[in-house]
Amino acid sequence: MDQLMGQIFVFSATNSIKYKCGLSKACPAGHFAFKMASGAASVVGPRICLEDKLLMSGVKNNVGRGINIALVNGKTGDVVKTEYFDMWAGDVAPFITFLKGIEDGTIVMMASFDDSATKLNDEARKLIADLGSSTINNLGFRDNWIFVGGKGIRTKTPFEQHIKNSAETNKFEGWPEVLEMEGCIPQRQD
Repeated sequence: MDQLMGQIFVFSATNSIKYKCGLSKACPAGHFAFKMASGAASVVGPRICLEDKLLMSGVKNNVGRGINIALVNGKTGDVVKTEYFDMWAGDVAPFITFLKGIEDGTIVMMASFDDSATKLNDEARKLIADLGSSTINNLGFRDNWIFVGGKGIRTKTPFEQHIKNSAETNKFEGWPEVLEMEGCIPQRQD
């Protein structure tokens, strides 16, 4: 009996191990661990974690309606800047200026909250597509979207999720369900 209990304890302990940002497995060397979630309706803001550091969240009081962005140094993993842009009642011009100012080699993490698309224009969408997004041109009113790309990326990123706002499938009245994503971002080597 003691041996069986010992085995159960070891099994339980090994299954409950969590890694950086709460990932279920460790990232390989030369990669940054991340976990993020979009906002929930207009109530709970998005969360962005990198390498066990909470970069953006409602608790940190640094998220807002629209597109929430964390810029990270692609070599060191250090946070360069966090910002959010209101794409419902705000102006797209400061957002475009911000996107144009991102330096090569920067990891760009974006999460929607409430409405992230109403004020987006073709120029803003192209700048986001240039960061590796393949779904930005389909982003619409109150859609949920999360994305990790980079300035200078040469391919489309595998780190992107999008769910349409649809009265038939919305989990919350007027909003789709929360999106969550985790993974390992390759560290810039050059």
